[in-house]
Amino acid sequence: MRFASPQDAAAAILAGNVRAAARLMRMLDDRIDGATATLRALYPHTGRAKVIGITGNPGSGKSTLTARLIGHYRKLGMRVGVLAVDPSSPFSGGAILGDRIRMMEFANDPNVFIRSLATRGALGGLSRSTNDIVHVLDAMGHDVVLIETVGVGQDEIDIVRTADTTVVVLVPGLGDDIQAIKAGILEIADIFVVNKADLDGADRTVGDLRGLQTLMAEMPDWLPPIVRTVAARNEGVADLSAEIERHGVFLTTSPTRDRRAQNRAAFAIGGLVRESVGQSVNTWLRDTAAGRQLVVDVTARRVDPYLAAQTALTQAVPHNPQLLP
Repeated sequence: MRFASPQDAAAAILAGNVRAAARLMRMLDDRIDGATATLRALYPHTGRAKVIGITGNPGSGKSTLTARLIGHYRKLGMRVGVLAVDPSSPFSGGAILGDRIRMMEFANDPNVFIRSLATRGALGGLSRSTNDIVHVLDAMGHDVVLIETVGVGQDEIDIVRTADTTVVVLVPGLGDDIQAIKAGILEIADIFVVNKADLDGADRTVGDLRGLQTLMAEMPDWLPPIVRTVAARNEGVADLSAEIERHGVFLTTSPTRDRRAQNRAAFAIGGLVRESVGQSVNTWLRDTAAGRQLVVDVTARRVDPYLAAQTALTQAVPHNPQLLP
């Protein structure tokens, strides 16, 4: 499916053309020329969707919980977009679609759009194009966008810079008190979910979380609630939805609302700049005689890598004023 201009492609997506949206998402993920122009045309029509991030330890039931939330929001008549960020295949670089399989019951629902994204080596728990594709789903008219990350870890906290509400999923018996401290999830969670709460140790996990909250240096305006769920039996999902809604109301009245929004915008801008400059420098080092010689000089210890980095920035970026594809 091809369009005469980015504006035509954007118009088709705004009109609900799923094929056009899927093609743009693929182009954004592959960084194909022309994708950014279409996304820029869509951007003024974004900002309406509720973006919910779901992260947590591997095996905590994030995918099952995400599927239950899809069903909950569909019963409310809402359109739902889902981004399942999967590990990359070591062979193809594409997404391993384990999470998407659990959501197949919604595959034929025209008001649910599910897409798997490969991390492709990106740190932070998200694909590099996650934020872009959230904008596409938003512009298409989805009321809710659910983002399920690969898993939580010390570097996997980018979700808090992308989602309006971040849900951290834990389960009993995995040493979650220690993991919580390691991952810094007290700082990133807007809502805690203790999933598989029918298992032994659920009370201890809830108690550990409450204890960790009492150790915070300063009590925040929003103290993350702790919700018990058994996602496999669809228990507690309505309670979770209610807390997500309550957090949304809090955001509309919080004095930190603008700061949070601006922090997300700054993160998005910085990420685009870092990626674009990095690609430009790598291309210069690989494809120019001066770049290749600079690599040889650093290898031979004739030039230190710090001076080389400054030289590469000075030489590469001015020659590529249109950095973004």
